[in-house]
Amino acid sequence: MTERWNVQGLDEAISADLADLGSVEWSAAVADASTGALLWSHHPDRVLKTASVGKVFLLIEAARQAETGELDLDELVERRPEDLVADSGLWHVLDAGALSIRDACALIGAVSDNLATNVLVRRLGIDRIGETGRALGFASSALLDRVRDDRGPQHPPTLSRGNAAELVRLMADLSQGRIVSRQVSARVLGWLALNTDQSMVAAPFGVDPLAHTEPDNGFLLRNKTGTISTARIDIGVCDIVDGAGLAWAVLANWHDAIDRRDAVLERMTAIGAELRGALERSVTARPTDG
Repeated sequence: MTERWNVQGLDEAISADLADLGSVEWSAAVADASTGALLWSHHPDRVLKTASVGKVFLLIEAARQAETGELDLDELVERRPEDLVADSGLWHVLDAGALSIRDACALIGAVSDNLATNVLVRRLGIDRIGETGRALGFASSALLDRVRDDRGPQHPPTLSRGNAAELVRLMADLSQGRIVSRQVSARVLGWLALNTDQSMVAAPFGVDPLAHTEPDNGFLLRNKTGTISTARIDIGVCDIVDGAGLAWAVLANWHDAIDRRDAVLERMTAIGAELRGALERSVTARPTDG
């Protein structure tokens, strides 16, 4: 029942009077994870750059192909010179020239590994990743390309894009086993459980960022973040132990002229604090037997 949730503080959390937020474009939404019912939104249909968040669609396609037998997650995939790219990840500093697809997916879930992403995009095919996303009903949210150090006019304008309305549904559907199948959803959530970036909406939950595959600090958290110099994005789902859960998608983009990350992170953390409070209040408000 959506009546159990009190999320009235979210409007203030996202729109507090901070001069540093003047040029930030937001798309944000919160939903009841068990039903998918939208509880709160702020420009939910606005399509923005989502940086590495689009890698979730790659993980879905890997899990889907593994379930159908098209893909063996133990297959070794080799990195090639054309796959190499800077920034997030670990594989580019490791000696291993080949990894299993299973391990590459784990690296994407844990550290948003760019090299592993490029190897798997090459192996799975960007078109097939897109086809599966569209078949699941995601018209505005997608992984558009491999990761590139330099993006020219001949390339898609950004790695991925999306809006909060679709991405909050994605997380709610994953949590309820509705993305392809329960097995596929569970596998994707298992990879997302490894995420080490809890700097945005998830920060107030206080979980151990390096070890939260099991419930920690009273919460079971699964999320994916995206960062570029002009964007911060966090999509996730959090269940309170012995209670229900909330799903969120919070996207923020800004222009190159001024770096807005500090102000944006402050607002994202405020949203997370409101979500933690709503989860905790939902348990204390629950009727007891007797």
